[in-house]
Amino acid sequence: MTVWDVLFTNVHLATMAGGYGEIRDAAIAVKDGRIAWLGPAAALPADARAAAVHDGDGCWLTPGLIDCHTHIVHAGNRSDEFEARLNGTTYEDISRAGGGIMSTVRATRAASEDELLAQSLPRVRSLLAEGVTTLEIKSGYGLTLESEAKMLRVARRLGRDYPVDVATTFLGAHALPPEFAGRADDYIAEVCAMIAPLAREGLVDAVDAFCERIGFSHDQTERVFQAAREHGLPVKLHAEQLSDQRGAQLVARHGGLSADHLEHLTDDGIAAMAAAGTVAVLLPGAYYFLRDTTPPPVAALRAAGVPMAVATDCNPGTSPMTSLLLAMNMACTLWRLTPLEALAGCTAHAARALRRQALIGTLEAGKRADFALWRIARPADLSYAIGMNPCVGVVNAGTLRAPAV
Repeated sequence: MTVWDVLFTNVHLATMAGGYGEIRDAAIAVKDGRIAWLGPAAALPADARAAAVHDGDGCWLTPGLIDCHTHIVHAGNRSDEFEARLNGTTYEDISRAGGGIMSTVRATRAASEDELLAQSLPRVRSLLAEGVTTLEIKSGYGLTLESEAKMLRVARRLGRDYPVDVATTFLGAHALPPEFAGRADDYIAEVCAMIAPLAREGLVDAVDAFCERIGFSHDQTERVFQAAREHGLPVKLHAEQLSDQRGAQLVARHGGLSADHLEHLTDDGIAAMAAAGTVAVLLPGAYYFLRDTTPPPVAALRAAGVPMAVATDCNPGTSPMTSLLLAMNMACTLWRLTPLEALAGCTAHAARALRRQALIGTLEAGKRADFALWRIARPADLSYAIGMNPCVGVVNAGTLRAPAV
């Protein structure tokens, strides 16, 4: 006799294992938190039994969504700067007055771990209510070892105490703190020195940097990557958002998991990413919020076979977005991704951007039983409706919960 822990029946599956991977009138079984069986309900083993059976009421079931690029742990907000820019103040004026990213750094440094958790939790809950089961969280608003570690500890707490799997990314090379003004090379040495203690504490899954004219140079970024690789940590990069700094080629040369933003990506960068298997993470929220007019080269990425993930880039300065469904819609409407590409970008390709494709991202036997249940007519509906959340249930490692947490 086949005995499972949980069986979901009366569902339609979008497995995302090759296109939508649709299986209509289906069932999916869970054993020990992993997918044990899935297929047409008519093909269920005759001797199968389950300790719990859930009727999906004809809903669609997809892999749990994955937001693979966020800065969601931070203190404060910058709505005052948003209003000031719309009233004619320039970003440079705001920065000279002590605003911009350093405003968030000051607030984050001043907050305790509990305060930082309390401020971040509403943003996380919004994503969980939309079927997100895996979340990447970057540091980068501390810029000292103590404050970066504090942010990463809060990220780990979110993954331990709430129904979400958290991947942590150390982004010490995010901006130059005022105490290192005019000494960017010295600060990069400090960032490289932070990696070892953070890794020893088990706080880091990957290392990121901001390679840009207003960030850090190609050579400075490479120093961070070399330090990361010395500690066995994979790398990713904020690349080609505002200009072409050859960041895509750099991260690809280091076997990077992803290059993110990519509005100014060149053909050489695309070729390097394709050869290395580096994922392109598209971030339409920042493009929209900054009123950018240079889209990433989606057609060229598609033609080169570079996998495209989609994420919120949730952050207080350039993408205060807490809806992955809205990010999917934006990727389609602004950049002409197809609804299939958008959903794959928040499941299969997002898993690859976090190096978790063997565990999550598609519905396949042996993978972790992370699902989202949707009251929709077809999978494309997830990218279609603006402001609608059709999620009616979320499953984390086989445990069903309501979408609101």
